[in-house]
Amino acid sequence: MAEIKRIECGPRMSMGVVHNGVVWLAGQVGTPGDSVAEQTRTALAEVDRLLAEAGTDRTRILSAQVWLADMADFAEMNAVWDAWVPQGHCPARATGESRLASPDYRVEVIVTAAL
Repeated sequence: MAEIKRIECGPRMSMGVVHNGVVWLAGQVGTPGDSVAEQTRTALAEVDRLLAEAGTDRTRILSAQVWLADMADFAEMNAVWDAWVPQGHCPARATGESRLASPDYRVEVIVTAAL
């Protein structure tokens, strides 16, 4: 049976789970109250940190889900995303609008990556 590695396992959830050469990350958010751009930068920095802890990096992201509290922020989030995603390594991605855990959160990023 293949090992399951849990990253930063808490009482409710893990920040990441590694199994069979794939890492699934929990949704990452920025600092409540910051701008959409800053929340996106912070969330993507957390994605980088967790991927490194799992033994991989952003060039190995298979898919991403981006949730925005307001689709009017799509261009602001994309400006940060486009500067972050490595050229030639764009994952499959979906972006949608959703009410997030707190009204102060404007963006949440969820990724799945290969090791």
